[in-house]
Order: sequence, then structure tokens, then C-alpha cells
Amino acid sequence: MYLAYVTTTDRGATDRLLSTVAEHLLAKGARLAGVVQTNTECADSSKCDMDVRVLPDGETIRISQSLGEHARGCRLDPAALEQAVGLVTSSLKDSPELLIINKFGKHESDGRGFRPVIAEALAHDIPVLVGVNGLNNDKFQTFTDGAAEQIEPDLEAIIAWFERVSSQRAAAA
Repeated sequence: MYLAYVTTTDRGATDRLLSTVAEHLLAKGARLAGVVQTNTECADSSKCDMDVRVLPDGETIRISQSLGEHARGCRLDPAALEQAVGLVTSSLKDSPELLIINKFGKHESDGRGFRPVIAEALAHDIPVLVGVNGLNNDKFQTFTDGAAEQIEPDLEAIIAWFERVSSQRAAAA
């Protein structure tokens, strides 16, 4: 099983890092599946709009919804998230070299969202790279039974992991 995760503490840093990783690997010809997230600051609030881009070159889906300036509820649009999940699930048939999931969030912690996609990819021996924040780390560790490898949150460390995993998979084939 090839499962790794990165954690950062700065707001949006994991999203930016995983987007950079995806662009780097795509430029090198890697076959990717998954989603990377872009956050766009909103002029009228402290929140941001959240969009995911379906890899390798799929559509961009807004996964946040506007609940109003004083709303306190979760801004995630579950229907939009499930649309992205469906697209990523169907892309696994193309045997990608890596599945990137921008975040193991609350939906994944509760058994929904990209959690089944992660499990399916691992069952098909597709390496998985996931962003995990501190709020969901315990549930991620439970989901993975502690088997996920934590990688330093920088491009070089992630590329080195990907190259090592790719070599191991090639040797085993």
C-alpha cells in the first residue's frame, strides 16, 4: 500500500503545495487522478471561495456555497463535492500513477467524500497522496490504521516519495 500525507499549518498552504506537485508531475508526463484546490478570497468576507480542479485536465468545480455574511455553518456544497468524487472515481479506470486528494476533511472523516475513492485506489495498487489538517488527523490515522507515511510538506520531498514508489511498483510488476 502506497499512501502518504502532508500537513501544513498556514492557511491554504497544503492546497498550494498539492497544486504545485500536480503541475510539476503533469509537466513530467505523470498520469494523475484526483483533485487540487484553489481558494479565492472574497471581497466581502473573511471566507474564501473553494474550487477543485479535477486531474489531470478536467473541469473546475466550486465546492463552496455562499451562506451569507453572518452564517456560521459549513460552507461546503455536498452536491458539488459528490460531483467531483464521481468524476475522480470514474478516472481510476485509466490506471493513474498517483491519486492526489486535496484534503481528508470532515466528510472523509465521517466516511463520505473522497474516502471511498482513496480506498478503491489503494485496492487497485494506485499510490495516494492526501492533504490532512490537524482537525482531521486522528480520524485519518484511524482510517489508515496508522499505515500512511507522513511526508515533509515540500515539493522535493513529495517528488522523491513519488519516484521511490514508482520504482518499487515497477520492480514488483
